[in-house]
Amino acid sequence: MRIYSFSPFGYEGALVAVEVDLRRGIPAVDLVGLADNAVRESRERMRAAIRNSGFEFPAERVLISLSPADVKKEGAGFDLAIALAVLYKKQYPETKAEATEADDVLVMGELELSGRVRPVRGVYAALSTAHEYGIRYCVIPAENKAEAASFSDMTVCAAQNLAQAFKSFVQCAKKTQNESGKLFSAQTAAKANKAVNAGAGTHADSSATAAAGTGSGSGTDIHTDTCGTQDYMQQKQSVSFAPFAQELDFKNVAGQPFLIRALQTAAAGRHNLMVYGPPGCGKTLALKRFYTLLPLLTEKEAFTVTRIHSLAGNLISGKKMIYEPPFRMPHQSSTLEGIIGGGTHCRPGEISLAHNGVLFLDEASEFRISVLQALRVPLEEGKVSLSRAGRTTEYPARFQLLLAANPCPCGNFGCSDKICLCAPRAIEQYWRRFSAPLLDRIDIRVALSAPEDGVCGKAKNGSVADKNFSTEELRKSIAKAVAVQRRRQQKPNSYLEASEINTLCPMDNESADFLNVQSNKFGFSARGIHSCIKIARTIADMEECEFIQKKHVEEAVLMHRNEGSMQMLF
Repeated sequence: MRIYSFSPFGYEGALVAVEVDLRRGIPAVDLVGLADNAVRESRERMRAAIRNSGFEFPAERVLISLSPADVKKEGAGFDLAIALAVLYKKQYPETKAEATEADDVLVMGELELSGRVRPVRGVYAALSTAHEYGIRYCVIPAENKAEAASFSDMTVCAAQNLAQAFKSFVQCAKKTQNESGKLFSAQTAAKANKAVNAGAGTHADSSATAAAGTGSGSGTDIHTDTCGTQDYMQQKQSVSFAPFAQELDFKNVAGQPFLIRALQTAAAGRHNLMVYGPPGCGKTLALKRFYTLLPLLTEKEAFTVTRIHSLAGNLISGKKMIYEPPFRMPHQSSTLEGIIGGGTHCRPGEISLAHNGVLFLDEASEFRISVLQALRVPLEEGKVSLSRAGRTTEYPARFQLLLAANPCPCGNFGCSDKICLCAPRAIEQYWRRFSAPLLDRIDIRVALSAPEDGVCGKAKNGSVADKNFSTEELRKSIAKAVAVQRRRQQKPNSYLEASEINTLCPMDNESADFLNVQSNKFGFSARGIHSCIKIARTIADMEECEFIQKKHVEEAVLMHRNEGSMQMLF
């Protein structure tokens, strides 16, 4: 039987085999396998936890091997695996390790000196990796129990302390003995469980018996339920939304009809969006409500998002899966590593934490130029590659970018009732912080005017009837568009490749001619033309139109137009 733990480096991580050998010599604990300081310190925590839990620590010299040896082991999540491996070797010294995945067990958890098991990060990622390798049994901290809910065919032991973990480990393992009496034969147990499930279906009863064997009130829980996953699977064909606080309703945003329409379109097709105008015109007010327009993620999208947040240690206690799109709003002082990712342990950055969600950069011009320009490749590729100490990992980074900025350093450029104190060169340098390649990747651009008569700014991009739109009303059209896109191409319109546009975005000659005229007038690039077509496709989807019409293209051009340089969007 082999005991595995998990090293959460990068997005993939690595399973680490924990082996123990007891030999003659001066009593000591040797640890090999390229372990960092936290892992090396686990020798003392493990020794104290074993003794304080009522077990006898081996009097022999203990050799602990973590393999593969060339992979650096990081974090305190190896404590419980090492302790169980030592206890297992102490009590069953003659048992030989087998070379089949069916005999393997995944163990994660940090130990206190008292023997209590503390929660660790990356449990969901570890379980998904172990599941791929055929491991069907695991021991995790009780506080990480919810992260195992999605793996219904894995037997999970959620333990509160070392004594409970080892008791459950032994009792579940004894059930796997074959006819020859070999101890801990997980392969035999797998065959037996398969036969039982196919017959009378008494596997749940046997699991309950194993749990009861640890003693009532012990806090140990062995479960295989899905914790609500099946309910979601029944509804995933329809587009649903999460509840929201009433103070975040869009009906409280007045005087910005075009901006609200742009936000609705951006949510329906996951288009990148930029809003700028003078201070106090309501940019942040509206964009902070944007996440209320986003539908819940699909099962595939939620899996990736949950894995990333598990690796980052951001999963809320008791949270099973993340179905709500992430909404990240980093501060302007964030570093390149904080936004893109990296660091000593190659942690995910804000763009990866916003995967399948939104990255909102408020006061975008105040971010470092290097940070803004580093967004260009992830926006195009939907992923980011990080390298650290000779190792490389790749994080998903398919996020929707929202930018809010002032029109100039003083904020008064373009206001009819205020004087801009900025020199033309200062304004030009201000906009150079964004650069043309970055702005070209922004599909929707909205410029707001200063507040007039105490009402939030009126958009300059067009005339739309001034009315208050509730979030529920906006969601109706978004749900239609999202349902059409999932059925037609299984991805949002903004993710369409250039080769897919001609097939999935049909338009008549009149609409195509109008787009050509407008693209020449405003100087759209090839990417800009594709952006207009994708926006028009989204608008048509919201109206459930199969073909793109001229009115759809007109509105798309209105949202994307660029008059160049300092006069951009004015």
